[in-house]
Parts: sequence; structure tokens; C-alpha cells
Amino acid sequence: MKVCLLNDSFPPVIDGVANAVQNYASVLTAKGIADVIVATPGYPDADYGHHPYRVIPYKSIDTTHIVAGYRAGFPFEKSVIDEIKAFEPDIIHCHCPFSSMVLARMIRSSVKAPIVFTYHTKFDVDIKRAVKAEFIEKEVIKAIVGNISAADEVWAVSRGAGDDLRALGFEGDIRVMGNGVDFEKGCQSAEKVAEVTAPFDLPQGVPVFLFVGRIMDYKGLPLIAEALKKLSEAGVDYRAVFVGGGVDAPKMKARFTDAGITVDEVAEGGDEGAAPEIITHNGRENVCGRAIFTGPVYDRAALRAWNTRADLFLFPSAYDTNGIVVREAAACSTASVLLRGSCAAEGITDRRNGYIIDETADDMASLLKELAPDIPALKAVGENAMNDIYISWEDAVRCAAERYETVISEYRQRLENEPDPAEEFRELMQKEIKLPEFHREPESGMRSNFNALLDDAESFGHTMKEVLKDSLREYAEEAREFSETAKEAFENGISRGMRHNSELKETAKEAFENGISKGMRHNGELKEWFEEKKNKFLDPEDEEK
Repeated sequence: MKVCLLNDSFPPVIDGVANAVQNYASVLTAKGIADVIVATPGYPDADYGHHPYRVIPYKSIDTTHIVAGYRAGFPFEKSVIDEIKAFEPDIIHCHCPFSSMVLARMIRSSVKAPIVFTYHTKFDVDIKRAVKAEFIEKEVIKAIVGNISAADEVWAVSRGAGDDLRALGFEGDIRVMGNGVDFEKGCQSAEKVAEVTAPFDLPQGVPVFLFVGRIMDYKGLPLIAEALKKLSEAGVDYRAVFVGGGVDAPKMKARFTDAGITVDEVAEGGDEGAAPEIITHNGRENVCGRAIFTGPVYDRAALRAWNTRADLFLFPSAYDTNGIVVREAAACSTASVLLRGSCAAEGITDRRNGYIIDETADDMASLLKELAPDIPALKAVGENAMNDIYISWEDAVRCAAERYETVISEYRQRLENEPDPAEEFRELMQKEIKLPEFHREPESGMRSNFNALLDDAESFGHTMKEVLKDSLREYAEEAREFSETAKEAFENGISRGMRHNSELKETAKEAFENGISKGMRHNGELKEWFEEKKNKFLDPEDEEK
């Protein structure tokens, strides 16, 4: 089996979805389940050649000023499309509805492979942050849902993620297919934990609360800060460790310093392998608690050490659809505090394998104050979390690969039973469209030329069939009502009116009436003109077009 994985983020970009794609590729390759190719927007100076599978970076545009840390892919490079086509994937697994899904649809039309789409992230939240105009936001979300709906099968990483996708307007079937964890089941060695945590002030007997992820307010960080402030005011000592980076990190640190709580942060730009330089912002005397900001940690062994050292993982996020970090903590026998009804809380039984709170700082502060004195009890709940909710990436990917086989089989069966769109269109042209009497003589010539044009569709780009299926069939059925000449319609309708979607159908109608009922007697002239317009509008190497 050959699998093409597509996502808009991939290392050196680190996020939950990039981690998922990397693990899919690694497990499929290492276990001999499938040959893998990954395509993703390229980042300057990134090294994509060290992976045990092929990674194809394609052109990207710097949008980091709009969405921090991310570039927008430009998926129309002919060389990239040709390279993926030459790989001949049996299935395309897309993990992002933006440029990756556009690329997936172009590849599908060429190689006859089904698309599986996995819904990982609440994209609407990121869109609201990046787009301030509500009407644009709605159109972008509508386009995203349309892209997802084009997949042959849609997966969601949790039931809650599926519910969120339906709330955005998706109406198709959804299969829940959870992500796994690349940590081994069990705690990191004591030696490694000591090595990673030694530079920090972590006294024995003082509870360690951990957060891992992007330092973004929508992850529930303001709630954590407010709850810990209340804990400090109540005289409860603790260490709160925040692993990760993000645009809201300065704001988060300020919440603690403003409350008089001491903050330690790792200085940026330290030498790799050297002991971290720690900058301390001293709080007020007699204020309990301490917040530690490590910055991003890319070493998975070090991250596993932090999860092992923690006594409790704090993750009051209503944003995350799966919460891989919760299962990573569970792999290290650390339980989590989660919001009631959140996706991350699926599979959690309160006080057995985790803790459930309402989305208030008072509720979290009350729970932490209760739990802080009894660290052994926290470890017992963590043991249950490890046994109840842990799933390895190998198990998750093997489950996905079994489903791949079914999707491929069902897709190929549909192809055998469905008529070719180009043939359907030929039949419509020949059977449904009746030419006036004075055009009877050149009718066979017209058909011959249309057949020639359709037979040459591959030179237009394989997406021609998608266009024929989705649009031209509808226009052809109404051909009797069309008006104006083909040339005028295509010149005015396509070159000027294409940006106005509501006008497109009318101009296309005009094109077909005159192209068929009046213009077709000039077949040679029309074909020559059509070739000229094809080259003008469908040049895959012309990025502007």
C-alpha cells in the first residue's frame, strides 16, 4: 500500500497535528505497513532530507504576521503534483482543510485514489483570531467545510471534534479515529528526570503542576493563572511549570508577577546541550508558589521527564479536540485536570483516572487546594489514567491502516460503477442539446471537435473532469435557454466575471447557447480560440493565473 500524507504543518513546525502526521509516517514506514510520502508547505532553511520517508516541501507564503508561526502553502506547483502522481498513492490522507486539501483534490483526480480527511483542530477559533471581518470569517469557514465535504471519508479525533465539525455546517458521516502517544507506557528513568529538572527550584514534597502546549490564552491559561493566584493567596505552596512557547507567553508571565508570585524563565538563545540560563523575577515576600517557564522543549525524552516529574497536569482547554498531551501525561502516570464536557475529558471518570472541573478559576483553585497535601493520592489516580486512556501511536496507526484498506476497496468499487464524467458530458451534448435546422449540417463536425477537445482534457490538467462533473453538466442541461455568442461570453464572463461567483452561472449559460446554437458552425475557429484561452487560463506554471 502507498500512502500520501498531507498537512499544512510539519517539523520544523511543532504542533499537535504535525506530531500526528509525523507519527503516522514513522509507524507506517518502520512497521512495513505502507510506503509513505509527505507533502507540506516548505519553510526556509528547513532540512527535510533526514526522515526515513520522502518529504516534499512545496512553495509557501510568509503569513506568520497573521497566524503566528505558520506559512500558507501554494499547492499548485506542477513539479510537486507530478512527483506525487509518479508515486501513485493508493490513498491520500489529508490532515488540514487549507492548501493540503486543495492539493489532495488535484491529486485524486489524476491518480484515482480516495481522500481521507482527519479533523484535528477547531479551525474556526484560529480564523476568528486572524480575520476580524465577520462576513469574511463566515465565507472562510464555509469554504473549509466545502473542502472537507469533498473527502471520500471524514474522521474526527474525538466525538466532541465531530460535534464541532457538524456545528460548522458539515452534513456527512464522521468516523471517530483517535490519535496515539509516542511515549512508551511508564515513567521516565529517575536519572533522566533529575538531569532535566535539576536547574529548577522543585523542592520535594511541594506539588508540581504542569502545562505543555502553545502558550495561547484560548488553551485555558488565564483560568490556570487566576486559580494559582487564589492558591497563593490561601498560603498553599506549589510549582507551576509551563512548557511551550506562544504569543501570549509575556502576558501569562505578567499575570504571575503582577500578583507578586516569583517567576523563573529560561533565557532564549542558549547553546544546545548547555545548562539553561534562568532569569528570576522575584515576587513579594510571604507570597507562596512559583511559576516556571521553560520555553519550547523539542527533546521527547526531556518532555517525558517533565511529565514524569509532575504530580498533576493542568489542561482546562475547551479548544482542543483530542488533547494528546493529556495522554502523554497519562503515559507517565500523571493525571489531568480537565473541563467538564470538553473533548479532552472524553474517557475520564472524575477522581478515578483524572479530575473534572467547571470552567471557573474558583473550581480549579478549590480542587488544587484539596489535592496539594496528598501527592501519593495523585499518583494513584495517575496510575489509573495510564492503564485506562493510554494508546500508543503504533496501535492507533495500525487501526487507521486497516480502515485505509476498506476505504480504498469501496472507492475503487464506486469508480467501476460510476460513469466517466467526460463520457456523461458527451452524451448530454449529443442527446440533450437539439440544434436548429439550419445547423444540422455541421453538427457531426461539432461533435467531432468536442470529442477531440474532451479527449485532450489531460493536457488541461486532470481537474477538468471535476469541473465537468460539478459544473458543466448542470449548464449543459439548461443549454436551450442560453443567449449571446461563445466568444463574448467567455471573454466577458470568464476574464471579468470569474471573481463574482453569482455571475458565473449566467455567463456560462450565455456561452453554451451561442457556442452551441450559433457559434458551432465555425468549429475550426472556435477550437483555435478555445486552445488560446486554455493556455491563458489553465497554465499550471503561471502562479498568478
